[in-house]
Amino acid sequence: MDADKWIRKKCMGIFASGKYFPVHTGKSFYFQIFFRIISPFSTTSDFLVFMSDQHYDASSIQILEGLEPVRKRPGMYIGSTDERGLHHLIWEILDNSIDEALAGHATNITVSIEEDGSVSVMDDGRGIPVAVHPKTGKSTLETVMTVLHAGGKFGGAESGYKVSGGLHGVGASVVNALSSRLEARVYRDGKEHVQTYQRGVPDGPIAQTGISELRGTYVRFWADETIFSTLEFSRETILSRLRQQAYLTKGITLTFFDRRDGFSYRFYFEGGIRSYVAFLNRNSESIGEIFSLDRLVDDISIEVALQYKKDEYDERVISFVNNIPTPEGGTHLTGFRTALTRAINKYARANEILKEKDNNLSNDDVAEGLTAIVSVKVWEPQFEWQTKSKLGNSEVKGVVDRVVNEKLFEFFEERPKTAKAIIEKCVLAYRARMAARNARDTIIRKGALEGMTLPGKLADCASRDPKRSELYIVEGDSAGGSAKSGRDREFQAILPLRGKILNTEQARIDKIFANQEIKNLIIALGTSIGDTFDISRLRYHRIIIMTDADVDGAHIRTLLLTFFFRYLRDIITGGYLYIAQPPLYKLAKGKQVWYVFSDEEKDRLIAEHGVVSDGIQRYKGLGEMNAEQLWETTMDPSVRVMHRVRIEDAERANEVFKVLMGEDVAPRRRFIQARAKQVENLDL
Repeated sequence: MDADKWIRKKCMGIFASGKYFPVHTGKSFYFQIFFRIISPFSTTSDFLVFMSDQHYDASSIQILEGLEPVRKRPGMYIGSTDERGLHHLIWEILDNSIDEALAGHATNITVSIEEDGSVSVMDDGRGIPVAVHPKTGKSTLETVMTVLHAGGKFGGAESGYKVSGGLHGVGASVVNALSSRLEARVYRDGKEHVQTYQRGVPDGPIAQTGISELRGTYVRFWADETIFSTLEFSRETILSRLRQQAYLTKGITLTFFDRRDGFSYRFYFEGGIRSYVAFLNRNSESIGEIFSLDRLVDDISIEVALQYKKDEYDERVISFVNNIPTPEGGTHLTGFRTALTRAINKYARANEILKEKDNNLSNDDVAEGLTAIVSVKVWEPQFEWQTKSKLGNSEVKGVVDRVVNEKLFEFFEERPKTAKAIIEKCVLAYRARMAARNARDTIIRKGALEGMTLPGKLADCASRDPKRSELYIVEGDSAGGSAKSGRDREFQAILPLRGKILNTEQARIDKIFANQEIKNLIIALGTSIGDTFDISRLRYHRIIIMTDADVDGAHIRTLLLTFFFRYLRDIITGGYLYIAQPPLYKLAKGKQVWYVFSDEEKDRLIAEHGVVSDGIQRYKGLGEMNAEQLWETTMDPSVRVMHRVRIEDAERANEVFKVLMGEDVAPRRRFIQARAKQVENLDL
């Protein structure tokens, strides 16, 4: 074994758990670790003892005060420090203004991206109190902006907020802590009060700056560039959130300004969540009219609206608690699903649409083609984590279940034609699910009989540890051959695809199992699919789509993303799906070679080094690279560039997949026409 392999093996053995250093890095990293850190120790155990015991005494224990914990561990408060966490700053301030509207004190909220990239939120509510707080000795505004767990929403109805999303009392102070600068203006009692902060620390005491007829609170913040990986706010992301809030709060006006280019938009909806469902189904043929209810039971406000799409299979159920999106659901969503399934089965039995011999429909059967909004308002919601992604109040489940079951059954009795069409669609989903299960069982039985549980085209890796293992999904046998030759066989597996896979947006699950390429992918992943999907059986924790940088490659990539989004979404939400970024160009001048990933980088290098035209190679296909080039540019963990696939806005993602991959041509044509001028390198 040569020296570099021995060193790499030694290091990977020590760091296999990932506890001390990342495992998949380049050779130079391991050389440095070995010679600078490991080599002074005679044994591996000596080194690990040194790592665990070095300088651990009383002085090692840190006590973080004020807003220091937020800056030290921002992910605990806003989820991440990427684009998602950046926008979470807006949501925290916006939620406070929405709470004022829910309490009946505000009717107008304005969100603006300012010219310098900062963001401001203004409402016409009561304005944060400015008098000295009896416990802190500071103004109430400063207390709210600088003290964790300080807010006006802990006391339920007695606090002035019957319902609110900001129950933890850390939203404004977290935004302040993670902003390089923040300005707060309060308009109250005919006066304007101002206080500014630097990274959570006040520049000085609150000051009255003048007389004003305005009422409400204005907060403007500059996100801290030392905390966030990006400071670019997305107009579409903000508009989507504001649209949601306008649907969820009748009679409120939400206005957005992007002062970078003068764009503005205003939202106001009288129809509430009925209008929301109509908006989501605007490009679909729906079954009957929209069902909706709005009830107050046991101090819990329940709003539900739903409608089925006729010839579509995707489910779109969006849930909220006190106007806060709950992407992971919770007890309110569980109660809704239970009630929906019970009401459909009850009506189907009562009207003999389901016969005595038939099985009851399941939650999965009644979900196909469903669009629904579930919104509850609770005095004291119990959220999981500050990001409020899941509701935990046990009492909400029973109330939602009871109310939805009762009202939906009445809706069916009053509209038998609509009820029959919905139930027939659900029965068809049940039959398709049974056909898919039989097809899947056949595949599993056949594989077991043949002694081949893995597809023959799969070049598997030696590692059996999913945390270390990677699967490259490669377009074509040519690129597959280069990838197999250039890979690190220890942890990199290769699965070539032949041609374009089935468009799963337009196919039921039983048809999907009949497609050989998708079948191979499902077996290789190990998770199964449908009602037997199990993410814990995933064989690779990095699944990398690697296709050509041309139109066909983009199409194949989109087909694969459609399949993962529709049928293996937990792989995306778990952070396991990636897109490889192969170079677009190879530039050469003499013995110097550059691999370039963008046109901008190519133009810069040409200007700097004067690369001549015959020294420029445009890579259209991965097969144009030999194994060594593919490893050096796209597969070597120490230098490669990959994009992790994330779902920032599930509703928006669902709409895009439906438009681009669905059967309806008109929305796709409009989508293409609206973006035609943005296309580059259409078919070089």
